[in-house]
Amino acid sequence: MPERLATFASHAAQSLGRAIPEPNEAHRSCFARDRDRIIHASAFRRLKQKTQVFVSHEGDHFRTRLTHSIEVAQIARSLARSLRLDEDLTEALALAHDLGHTPFGHAGERELDKLMRPFGGFDHNAQTLRIVTKLERKYADFDGLNLTWETLEGLVKHNGPLIDEKGHAIGHYKEQGLPAAIIEYTEAHDLRLATYASAEAQVAALSDDIAYNAHDIDDGLRAKLFDVIDLGDVPLVGVALGHVLKTYPKLEIPRVIHETVRRIISTMVQDVLEQTSRNIKAIKPHSPDDVRLLGKTLVSFSAQMTENNRMLQSFLSAHMYRHPRVLAIMDKAQRIIHDLFEAYMNDETLLPQEWRELHPRTDKPHYARQVCDFLAGMTDNFALEQHRRLFDLDPLFR
Repeated sequence: MPERLATFASHAAQSLGRAIPEPNEAHRSCFARDRDRIIHASAFRRLKQKTQVFVSHEGDHFRTRLTHSIEVAQIARSLARSLRLDEDLTEALALAHDLGHTPFGHAGERELDKLMRPFGGFDHNAQTLRIVTKLERKYADFDGLNLTWETLEGLVKHNGPLIDEKGHAIGHYKEQGLPAAIIEYTEAHDLRLATYASAEAQVAALSDDIAYNAHDIDDGLRAKLFDVIDLGDVPLVGVALGHVLKTYPKLEIPRVIHETVRRIISTMVQDVLEQTSRNIKAIKPHSPDDVRLLGKTLVSFSAQMTENNRMLQSFLSAHMYRHPRVLAIMDKAQRIIHDLFEAYMNDETLLPQEWRELHPRTDKPHYARQVCDFLAGMTDNFALEQHRRLFDLDPLFR
């Protein structure tokens, strides 16, 4: 544990606070409190049965959104400690980054976005913001979790600015514009969308990249979508694999996989630390706002590691994400989301009572968003159960 935080780290004592002021606590910082609220959120618990690539019924050892988030948090805390950043804020952002994802991974998100196009579309980052500012309903004094400004900023901007200096949407949102949820919230509580986020948020974002790249290799091999030998020519992976096979020539395959993956993670983490240290030395940031106004990320991979990541993603796309077996499952998943959305839109009595009371079906845009919130919050298993209940069909995933 570092003796003190870097000057450019986020300091809890200097937090911009919460939308609804609350007294500080003596035994934990405001960022630690954010982390704890995230862990106790219903949306966080539901991540245990939300998948990324594989549907949860396919096996207990594939990653879920929950196990992935825990792995991201572990990597993020290690990086934050080495860089002398606030570990509690970093961990809060790592644990919360996937709260807004739908059941059935990116296939579910694509289908829900398509269905919601007439009503503003669907975006998992905007949905995360809705969850932590509105949809979690357990506290007496407010909806959501009433998180600090720094945590909300990091959740919304972990991949960089959302608008340019003139207010035009950029990056991922350039074509379709900013989601209404982000616009609505920032009008009341400015998250400075034209700047970068804190160094802690940048660490959480890179930790996400490290975790899903390395562990998708593990899951892909476990599912037999590709073989260990196929990885030999993939930069970074091939080097790690070659080192394991040379060091342990008679090691059984499951141990080969684990030893390779842990070396990949270690190499990527070390690269972030070395490149970020070079960045800090060259830029000499003295405050969190120096990081936000830099015009680029302070925490980064080296150019070579960025290219290695690109090639690894290309391999995984060809051999895993677009594997016929995975695509077939995702087609069925999209069908489930489509069927459920249409059913709820046509008959509000199919929704639970507490959801029916929010907006009447005659208020179509708000009702559609209500249906979207309900669907997006489902676990894989609950979506499957609801589909069976409503359509009296055999399970689609047998």
